[in-house]
Amino acid sequence: MAIPARQIIVCQSFRVAGDKKGICHKQTEGFLQYIEEEVLDRGLDCLISATTCLKQCESGPIMVIQPENWWFKGVDSEEAIDAILDGLEDGEPPANYLITG
Repeated sequence: MAIPARQIIVCQSFRVAGDKKGICHKQTEGFLQYIEEEVLDRGLDCLISATTCLKQCESGPIMVIQPENWWFKGVDSEEAIDAILDGLEDGEPPANYLITG
């Protein structure tokens, strides 16, 4: 099996020693499946991963694309996901969702 070109990380608020906390898991019901379907439909070479808390709760829900190291905030709709994936295809992250340092 080939190593994917990118990994899309979706915060699911998992905590090492306890229940989910934060907001990401509450506002992303069905998003992992939607992202997976969109990635396949677009022919993108990406692995989709749910992850522990990314410590950005005030900006959540959070999605990260590696290796570009693009961190996105407010990913709370299919429209947001579409904009981010459009940006990935175009090579330019959508500024209105991008977390900047």
